[in-house]
Amino acid sequence: MAHAGIFGRSSGSALAAGLMLGVALAGSPALAQDAAPAKPAAAPAKKDEAANKSAWVKLCEKAPLMKKGEDGKEAKEEKNICLTHHERLDGNSGMVLVSAAIREVEGKPDKHLMIMVPLGMALPPGLRAAVYTKEQWAKVAKNEKVDDKELKPIDLKYSLCHASGCTAEIKADAAIIDQMKAGGGLMVVAMNAAAQPIGFPVPLDGFSEAFAGKPVDNAEYKKARGQLMAQIRDRQRQAMEKFKAEQMKNLPTDGPGAPPTTTSSNPPAKKAQ
Repeated sequence: MAHAGIFGRSSGSALAAGLMLGVALAGSPALAQDAAPAKPAAAPAKKDEAANKSAWVKLCEKAPLMKKGEDGKEAKEEKNICLTHHERLDGNSGMVLVSAAIREVEGKPDKHLMIMVPLGMALPPGLRAAVYTKEQWAKVAKNEKVDDKELKPIDLKYSLCHASGCTAEIKADAAIIDQMKAGGGLMVVAMNAAAQPIGFPVPLDGFSEAFAGKPVDNAEYKKARGQLMAQIRDRQRQAMEKFKAEQMKNLPTDGPGAPPTTTSSNPPAKKAQ
């Protein structure tokens, strides 16, 4: 089926099945990983295909913020900043395909929804996202049509681009948070340079628990993510070795394309005069 595009037009792409959710290292925080690069409007995993662990985690750390004092001068103060965070990685390259987070800053009532997509997207249109109910998300997994009129699009404007991708954000009011707590998934749509909509699905399984729960240990999370990236690098190395071996098998044994034969490094003896 063609997914009803939340940019107000059809994406023209069939929803691909089999989105992997929450590939985790044993005894460590769950880290989402994909077996292949993102496809336009990839579908959420079916219940029996998804891991039981949530790919959402809460990460908190102290960060310096500038604040104006009573004398009008800027002063630095430390505030606790928390991200209830999900990221989806390409299992072949380790590239972040999409990440989403709710940001909370100590002492500030406002929360923000932040979404990062890969580089190469058109910046002026920004991002559009919509929270799907669990019933709608299940329909998408079965390639069944979801009425676009039932969705409540969220418009996000890009705020920052760096080597890993571009981040867009919007104030997350109570309505958005409640939708995410009860929802089945968040569908993110960006426009690429060719003005084609690209869909990035973010499952919401476990979001509510992570949002309300305690933060994970940052050191353990960093260690688990490092182990996952090491696995991906090892997979890349094995794939390259396999490719080279296949190339060597296909080389001709003689003729113009044959590899040069080994010869002695000694120069030929001169003929006696």
